[in-house]
Amino acid sequence: MAGRYVVGALGVALMGLGISLVWAQSPWDVAVWLVGAIVLHDGLIAPLVLLVGLGVALTRPGVRGPLRAALLTAGCLTAIALPDILRPGPRNNATVLPLDYVRNWLVLLGVVGFGAVVVLAVRRVRAGRRRRGL
Repeated sequence: MAGRYVVGALGVALMGLGISLVWAQSPWDVAVWLVGAIVLHDGLIAPLVLLVGLGVALTRPGVRGPLRAALLTAGCLTAIALPDILRPGPRNNATVLPLDYVRNWLVLLGVVGFGAVVVLAVRRVRAGRRRRGL
């Protein structure tokens, strides 16, 4: 029970930090960011997620799990990489991100996709063996 209070207090403290950081910004910058976030979410992200969800729902049940896992992982990787992909500008410290961020992000997406295909292939082989009684 005490853990809940600690986590709640930490959450309130982090909200206070967030409010203080927003308060230090220009109201115009905050308003532009909020409007941009709403437009991006409601105009692009939500419809895209709904379409992908519909596509996943129309797939066979054996494919849904690995497909959902791959899409969720790819979405998380994209959310983490997106700031540096969209604004790759010059860095004051060349050692901060010395590698090609876009290439590495694409490689990781490829690994995630390959992993999903491997899981599906293993499931198909196992299902075939079960049907033949092996």
